[in-house]
Amino acid sequence: MHTVQAPLVPRRTAAAAAVVLSGLLAAGAALSGCEYVYDDGRGPLPSATAPTFTDAALPQDPRRNLPVSGAELDAWVEQVLPETAGQVFHTGFGLLKAGTTRHESTGHLPSGTYSLTLACKSARRVSFTVRDGEFALVDLSLRCGTSRVNVIHVSEDSVLSMEVAAQSAANFAYRVSRI
Repeated sequence: MHTVQAPLVPRRTAAAAAVVLSGLLAAGAALSGCEYVYDDGRGPLPSATAPTFTDAALPQDPRRNLPVSGAELDAWVEQVLPETAGQVFHTGFGLLKAGTTRHESTGHLPSGTYSLTLACKSARRVSFTVRDGEFALVDLSLRCGTSRVNVIHVSEDSVLSMEVAAQSAANFAYRVSRI
């Protein structure tokens, strides 16, 4: 049976390696304490008594979803129903009391494709139903604070009936324009 002995490392080499390693560690510790400082003209940092902000989002105005009337209603309609490139056939808007439903009609629409923009302003959703005779073209509950654009097609000359319902006081607006 043969045994192989590992060559022994001379003590002098091991001691030299230990000295080099400790020298590198000391140099690293000395360099980690270095800091580059310059004056950027912004002044001192705020003290610990300054308020800390944890959320970058700004709170929303609690009144932004409250229904309006008069000139405020007109301004809101201008904002949520911007100008369109197509021919506008009908625009409707108004104020609904809580738990009420409003029925309107668009007047005569020639056959074609239309853009129907819907918007509302309320603390709760508002329901819109648009019918061509007995056929419902749009039936949705819209989250207020957004506008919704639907593309509808009227195959023959028609009058659309609009139904708007709200569980709480609400503003509504809609526009029918030809594409």
